[in-house]
Amino acid sequence: MKNKKQNSSNAFEKFASNVSKAAGSTTAFVSAFAIVLVWAICGPFFNYSETWQLVINTGTTIITFLMVFLIQKAQNKDSLAIQLKLNELVASNEYSSNSLVDIENMTEEEMVIIQKYYRRLSELAKKDESIRTSHSIAEAHQQHEQKDKNRGARKLAQKPNQTAQNKSKK
Repeated sequence: MKNKKQNSSNAFEKFASNVSKAAGSTTAFVSAFAIVLVWAICGPFFNYSETWQLVINTGTTIITFLMVFLIQKAQNKDSLAIQLKLNELVASNEYSSNSLVDIENMTEEEMVIIQKYYRRLSELAKKDESIRTSHSIAEAHQQHEQKDKNRGARKLAQKPNQTAQNKSKK
């Protein structure tokens, strides 16, 4: 029973994917344009009647209605594939944050929190001397704390020298 359901689901996925690809082709556009052109040319022969208008309205409405679901099905599959690939990249990189794996299942509030972290990372990255430097948020904080300590140590080291220089001038 389950196998039969899987086969029909796979068949629908393939159908949706194929129709979606075909609908986005140049041939599909030219065909649709030709149909509209033929319909427009037929207008004078049917005295631009309500039936003549109803034909194109009904046809386009039905096709649009069905295409929305087919394209969405194909897009959902593509989106899932992209998410899985990104999850693999995040999970395989030892420096990346595993909190981003499966982020698409987080709530919007959780995503906003993570977005704030990345804004902070962006602010920290702007302070870096090199635009090519890349690191995690934790690493960025650690690097900037170390830089601040080094700057503080340099300032302290300069103060005794300045004091000694001032005394020698007197």
